[in-house]
Amino acid sequence: MQTAVNLSFHDSDTTEDWERALICGNGRQGALCYGSPAALRFTLAHERLFQPVTEPLPAPPTAAALPRLRELIDTARFQEAAQAVCDLAVQSHRGYGDTRWIDPLIPAATLTVRPDQAQGDHVRGTDFTTGVVRQSWGAVVCDAFVSRADDVVVIRVSGCGATVTLEPAPGEPERPISFSVDGGRLTGRFVDVPWTAARGWTVETRVRRTPEEVVIVARVSPGESAFPEVDADFDALLARHVAVHGELFGRVRLDLGGDPVERLFDAGRYAIISSTGERPPTLQGVWTGTYAPPWRSGWTVDGNLQAAMLAVHSTGTPSLMVPVFDLVDDLIDDFRANARDLYGMPGFLVPAHFSTHGRHNHFGPIWCLTFWTAGAAWLGRLYVDHWQHTGDRDFLESRALPFLREAAEFYLSFVVIEDGRARFTPSYSPENHPAGAGSQACADATMDMQVVGDLLRSLLALDPGAAGAPRWRALLDALPPYRITASGELAEWLDPRSPDNHEHRHCSHFYPFWYAGDPAIRQDPALHAAAVRAVRARLRWWLGSDSDEMGYGLALLGVAAAHLGLAEEAHAALARIADAYWRSNLVPTHNRDHMFNVDLAGGLPALVVSMLLQSRDVGLDEVARVSVLPALPQAWPSGEVRGLVARGAVTVDLSWSPGAVAVTLRSPRDRTVELTWPGGRELLPVRAGTPFRTTLPR
Repeated sequence: MQTAVNLSFHDSDTTEDWERALICGNGRQGALCYGSPAALRFTLAHERLFQPVTEPLPAPPTAAALPRLRELIDTARFQEAAQAVCDLAVQSHRGYGDTRWIDPLIPAATLTVRPDQAQGDHVRGTDFTTGVVRQSWGAVVCDAFVSRADDVVVIRVSGCGATVTLEPAPGEPERPISFSVDGGRLTGRFVDVPWTAARGWTVETRVRRTPEEVVIVARVSPGESAFPEVDADFDALLARHVAVHGELFGRVRLDLGGDPVERLFDAGRYAIISSTGERPPTLQGVWTGTYAPPWRSGWTVDGNLQAAMLAVHSTGTPSLMVPVFDLVDDLIDDFRANARDLYGMPGFLVPAHFSTHGRHNHFGPIWCLTFWTAGAAWLGRLYVDHWQHTGDRDFLESRALPFLREAAEFYLSFVVIEDGRARFTPSYSPENHPAGAGSQACADATMDMQVVGDLLRSLLALDPGAAGAPRWRALLDALPPYRITASGELAEWLDPRSPDNHEHRHCSHFYPFWYAGDPAIRQDPALHAAAVRAVRARLRWWLGSDSDEMGYGLALLGVAAAHLGLAEEAHAALARIADAYWRSNLVPTHNRDHMFNVDLAGGLPALVVSMLLQSRDVGLDEVARVSVLPALPQAWPSGEVRGLVARGAVTVDLSWSPGAVAVTLRSPRDRTVELTWPGGRELLPVRAGTPFRTTLPR
């Protein structure tokens, strides 16, 4: 049986630029599909194919210098503090004399298919539902996908014959790689890397020819791996793949009356689904056409990875978050070693950047990233949200709570309490610096207080009888209050020595608004008003002519606006993202039309969801607090969305018009839902397995 391929978008572009390729993937392997009818290119990659370039070192032993670092911070010698870490690092190992980067994600090979016929009008496009990339001209059709069921790349050319060649991807690796090609098998071997067991990879292909078609089946395997026993029956392979991929993609449907945002919402979800396998998406997902990708295309966790994954729970695909936790498990010993080496503390210190290892090696006198201690607590929110959206108690008890408890141990040791007030020093607000300051080093970044407060409140709610609960409560009670600036804005730094700097791509002090919120802001109108002013101030810069970079930062700003009820501001952020940060291949970029990057593939859907659905953590009263249409812009007077998921594992379908909103709620267990909508609030009894339907005036 043939599976219908219906392109979600199409254009007539031909290109030799891999950044403008169409994409398909199963998370483990990815294929960039580009070229022209004369030569179709498929550059392959694998989620675990990072080239060992830089030997990992222990994090610098700065623990003994912590009192001195704190003295420098306290006396406003911020740059001296940042430089002191670098000097100590060089003293411990001369390898710290230069900036140490993480290992890069690299391409495995390029398959080139040269059809016998190249005449005709070229059309290319992607079917998000099936995961098929199609290129066609005249009577020739070339389809490609990467199977989730069989873990192979599958390409079919029908309507003519074709020759197939396999070769290394173009470009020069940073360190030598020994390549050999033997027919349909390519081997890459890393040269002179004694510090790692990684030796290279293989790419194997099988080609089946009939009078009607040419079918190519390929697999990338780190190390040596036997080619799977797979029948090269394209239709059978596609049917098995679509049964998995199509079910994931089809869990949510959005209808905004033809607004172009619909297609970008789908394109973003498609990219995240297609680049999440046993590992979460890197900065470039599971795709690369260069040996030197920006920031090495690893995982950046001072915002990028979290933005990429921000919608997977609310769009009903929680299984896509599990690879984040698996990655953390694999690197957890390095995170522990970082905490010991850098600060002499128990618990975890998560570096902002990592790939093949989790050691804290990437920092410098300007990017003083060893001062950023918020990473473990921020990752802790992902564990909490997974529990909140799934209700998986085994996950809570076996994975979430152990991580949260150990993460808290670091902060219980690191935070200094003076006169009853907790202080975070040294500190760091990703990757910003106070206005007029010469350094990113600081004290008391607002984000530090927020993420630690979030972690402690979660622990007290989920594990109230634990032996550590009194210590968690004591630290929570000592956390400092928010600061409001002289201009009435929620401050990015609690330290009054640090004036805000709104002309920046990050907005880390809006952290609570990306998730379940902060009760302090929810309960205090003055703080809420200050947050509104801060969001508007940052948005003015983003919508001006000076901003250009890191589009996911604008998505997070839009999500914050939506959580504060600023519908038109959220829509303004969305409109700028849609206009400036997506290419014709419907893959987003990091800057405006610059740098292939999937962060916005998660950020844009998360922004759309936040305008239609928000929820709070389910607490001890077991009530799910769900808000529908909390930031509905005037541009969407009517619409429909199905399959969103709120905290409490409540699935929500919505349809709305100018006068009413129809809501359907589903829950796997009996649950009281406090439903808020633009016209009011109501407690609803939702029974397990029974849809609760209501139509409400607005």
